[in-house]
Amino acid sequence: MKKVLIATEKPFAPVAVEGIKEVLDQAGYEMVLLEKYNSADEWKQAAADVDAMIIRSDKANAEIIEAAKNLKVIVRAGAGYDNIDLEACNKAGVVAMNTPGQNSNAVAELVFGMMIYQLRNGFNGKAGTELRGKKLGIHAYGNVGKYVAEIAKGFGMDLYAFDPFVKKEDIEKEGIKPVKTVEELYSICNFISLHIPANDKTKKSINYELLSKMPKGGVLVNTARKEVIDEEGLVKFMEERPDFKYLSDIAPDNRAEIEEKFDGRYVFTAKKMGAQTSEANVNAGIAAATQIVNFLEKGDETFKVN
Repeated sequence: MKKVLIATEKPFAPVAVEGIKEVLDQAGYEMVLLEKYNSADEWKQAAADVDAMIIRSDKANAEIIEAAKNLKVIVRAGAGYDNIDLEACNKAGVVAMNTPGQNSNAVAELVFGMMIYQLRNGFNGKAGTELRGKKLGIHAYGNVGKYVAEIAKGFGMDLYAFDPFVKKEDIEKEGIKPVKTVEELYSICNFISLHIPANDKTKKSINYELLSKMPKGGVLVNTARKEVIDEEGLVKFMEERPDFKYLSDIAPDNRAEIEEKFDGRYVFTAKKMGAQTSEANVNAGIAAATQIVNFLEKGDETFKVN
């Protein structure tokens, strides 16, 4: 019997675990549940004889991959997969996957939750501003970006997008204005919704020079990764531009400095909140289990990332 380990420091919702188990039971697989583990040793011990693993934001480093001697596939229940050591997976012959699109609506709704909260001054009773008629730039027009655009249309926003991997025609047919460069996007838009992955090309790419192009009253919303922000450049820009605001569902490493210097000009959630909905929890977990079964039974590598 094949064994599938769910290793989650921050557990799935119980209903999601039930859905995962149902998928695995139907395939004749055994589910092993490791929740709120306290050490890497616990994880390594649980992973020693499993065929597959499902994780969330857990760090599947080389040590973990090497300890799982029978591992054939690991799936990150979510879009980002920078928490999986892909080099270690390649070395061990392990297929790594993500579950793109399953958390997208949850992330997109959070974008607007944070924007409205900020624009209405944290609901402190003072007059704020509105989204209607404002220019929104979508930096990366993937699964999340498309949901952001769909919601923004309901608010009556003027939409722009930059994504070198999406055809201009595909963006235009959805009523969105494509731009040729990232600099153009930041120069035009009052609001930027950021959805790029963290990799060697994007880390610290959102820097002082780029932010300096934003119009007065600019707002950057980051539901991607903190690593894509040049934090020193962000602070320098916020010091020079008291009109600028930064909203993120993952606080920067220099959070204390920003909180001390820029009161009322930031929103940071308690933890990464983009996928923290019951629906996203269930969707991503069940998708991960289904992908594991499809890979082990049929060799389906549709969502392979290494």
